[in-house]
Amino acid sequence: MTWWTVVRFLPVQLATGVAIAWHKGLTWATPAEPGYGQILAAKPALLCAVMVAAAAHGWASGAGRPVPARTLAMASLAGSLDVVLLATALPVT
Repeated sequence: MTWWTVVRFLPVQLATGVAIAWHKGLTWATPAEPGYGQILAAKPALLCAVMVAAAAHGWASGAGRPVPARTLAMASLAGSLDVVLLATALPVT
């Protein structure tokens, strides 16, 4: 039930991201700034890539393609870890 996870947790991710950005006074120009802005821009981009890899893993697994499914699962796992590492790399402001 990947779609159910997306329906429940993607809005939470978006809402908390917007709330934190508003609280910190960020603007649309912030992602173009070096340091905090670039890390902040990379995090949601990587999260989208992880979601695509996870969806492709679900398809490959359901289609009986174990090698691509395993590769996509590992890519999704590594990308998820990278999202967390990017979040910890954001400097406290």
